[in-house]
Amino acid sequence: MVNPMLALREIRIATTALLLVHGLIHLMGFLKPWKITAVPQLSGRAIVPLSEGAFRVIGVMWLIAAGAFVAAALLRLMDRESWWLIAAPAIVLSQMLIILQWGDAWAGTLANVLLAVAVALGAGTQQFHEVNLQHARGLLAKAPAGEPPILRSEDLDKLPPPVQRWLEASGAVGRPRAGTVRLVQRGGLRTAPDQRYMPAAAKQYFIVDEPGFVWTVDVTMMRVIPVVGRDTYINGRGRMFIKAGGLVTVADGTGPKFDQGTALRFLGEIIWFPSGALASYITWEPIDGRRARATLTFKDVSVTADFEFDERGRVVGMTAQRYFDGKTLERWVIPIAEWKTIRGIEMPVRGSAIWKLAAGDFEYYQWEILDVETNRTTLWDEE
Repeated sequence: MVNPMLALREIRIATTALLLVHGLIHLMGFLKPWKITAVPQLSGRAIVPLSEGAFRVIGVMWLIAAGAFVAAALLRLMDRESWWLIAAPAIVLSQMLIILQWGDAWAGTLANVLLAVAVALGAGTQQFHEVNLQHARGLLAKAPAGEPPILRSEDLDKLPPPVQRWLEASGAVGRPRAGTVRLVQRGGLRTAPDQRYMPAAAKQYFIVDEPGFVWTVDVTMMRVIPVVGRDTYINGRGRMFIKAGGLVTVADGTGPKFDQGTALRFLGEIIWFPSGALASYITWEPIDGRRARATLTFKDVSVTADFEFDERGRVVGMTAQRYFDGKTLERWVIPIAEWKTIRGIEMPVRGSAIWKLAAGDFEYYQWEILDVETNRTTLWDEE
């Protein structure tokens, strides 16, 4: 399993180091005109004639730029998305000073170009994250008020035996039903069978009274380029939206085939909140002693998936027919590899997602669940 936190930390450290070193180098532009120490590397000349007093003013501006870069470095080190708001004007001021004293400082332009790219990516990513939060808040606002009812043993009577065993073994009986769900996930994502996995970190929010979710993801492409995405299922409609650096649209999928795909996602992901199996829009029918078929019908979309359970009542996999790349129906399989108890509910915490294609299996996502919490209407980012 690739570690998205490690890749994101590497990017953060590299950007922080560049900001810090670049800022400290700017101090030489202050030390020279103020004659605090000898700086033989600098000639002290400018592209236009300047008096000694003017050079001192320019020196103060070099000091201001240095302080801004160092401040931005500290914010970046602390993983504050607002770091670019300080870095952007620092780059502008720095480049103006470099042009003024081009003979001494021209090499700093390269650092400013690199930092300008980082700032653009940081600004685009932050804006995309803000929109993600708006979608998540809007979704959770649709959840009904009041305490959810307790799941009782008799509520399971009409379910197929393997589904009953699952809910009983999970620990969901005797606990409040899930009205809202939020989870934290990490994993590895790829878009072709011959690619390496890209580290991914995701957060997801569900409402259960009517089916809906907002899934947001941060992916690191080539260990350098941030890619941000959002998969939503709201009011029975699905959308997949992905941007590189929050700036360049990579994918924007909508329409009936995406509605079907996101509805299937919701149906499959009730494995993280088992009481969702009793939602009024889901019906079950037995297949055999270890398998059951679930059908989710909402708005004008109906989707079906087969769930498989082991002798202990744990979900071990799910299979369905889903549109691959929003085009053709293909077999979609979710095998599960590990289970843990999180906040009193035993659930799958590690698995993958696989397309069964004519050309061979395409495992495109490896996932790991880090935390799941039900009946909360606040966002992870707001606590």
